[in-house]
Amino acid sequence: MSTILLFMGIGTQELIFIALIVLLLFGGKKIPELMKGLGKGVKSFKDGMNGVEESLKDNTPTEDTKK
Repeated sequence: MSTILLFMGIGTQELIFIALIVLLLFGGKKIPELMKGLGKGVKSFKDGMNGVEESLKDNTPTEDTKK
């Protein structure tokens, strides 16, 4: 069976290896804090993108305003 490609050609074995390296570098207690910070960053980015999309929708001319 071929390796399952998850993200940019990274397979299961590579992900396990990366997880072990992260665990060794940061330790078990720091990882939840890092993931929490990463989650907050992603949420902030999504909120910002939604705000930009809403402002673009508000500024687009409609059929009534074109006349």
